[in-house]
Amino acid sequence: MRSLIPILTVVAAIFVIWYAAAVALNTPWAKDQAKRNNVELSFTALVADTWSQKKPKLPAPHQVVAEIWKTTGEMVAKGRAFSKRSLIYHSWITLSATMLGFVMGTSFGILLAIGIVYNRVMDMSVMPWVIASQTIPILAIAPMIIVVLNAVGISGLLPKAMISMYLSFFPVVVGMVKGLRSPDGMQLDQMRTWNATSGQEFWRLRLPSSMPFLFASLKVAMAASLVGAIVGELPTGAVAGLGARLLAGSYYGQTIQIWSALIMAAALAALLVALIGMIQKITLRKMGMAQ
Repeated sequence: MRSLIPILTVVAAIFVIWYAAAVALNTPWAKDQAKRNNVELSFTALVADTWSQKKPKLPAPHQVVAEIWKTTGEMVAKGRAFSKRSLIYHSWITLSATMLGFVMGTSFGILLAIGIVYNRVMDMSVMPWVIASQTIPILAIAPMIIVVLNAVGISGLLPKAMISMYLSFFPVVVGMVKGLRSPDGMQLDQMRTWNATSGQEFWRLRLPSSMPFLFASLKVAMAASLVGAIVGELPTGAVAGLGARLLAGSYYGQTIQIWSALIMAAALAALLVALIGMIQKITLRKMGMAQ
């Protein structure tokens, strides 16, 4: 119970700041409307107005919660969970691209890390390019990837997954290189004393030693993969996905829709990272590593 107190305190502080910011940002519109209608607002009426506007600059938390419930809970109750107006449907579209990009990025990152650790030429040549690749803003490269893939007849899920992969492979490469190099000289000398082959050294020493590093990288990669999938939906003019919801909300000034999509994306990322954390605990426990 004591461990929950700091968390609840931070959450309460966030809500207080959020409500206060909603009042501050939405007050000019409320006063302008009152002036146009020759109405004088009391402080209570002003606060109530700033928390109930249809297109506020910053929606109040209860407005966002109501929108999420309307596009999830109510849709499920009506049997329309995968309706195009449902956030569940849009989350599923984004999740599909996220998972494909994550699997591709993780596989590519692990293979690159193995090559970098076991091949000095790759270490000296590939690793600097891997680092340099992350200096290019994703918003600049995403349209380029979309255009190139569309030119060769590839559209739909794969272009978004490629952008997702681009963001997710980097933390896996860095984490796995660090993990595969984590055994100390004494452990490597002992493997050589036992006349172990490179394969045996990899499977019995380097790979098990890299597991804590790999799972830490996978958590970062999963969050980055989700960001990549959402960014990938923006230049494609997608009509489905959380990125499409953000885009549509920005076109029509639907800030409540924008915030509900953002909160849904954050919840989805937290769920996916928590799932990796559960797999990490089970895996490391079975390997005899304390967690």
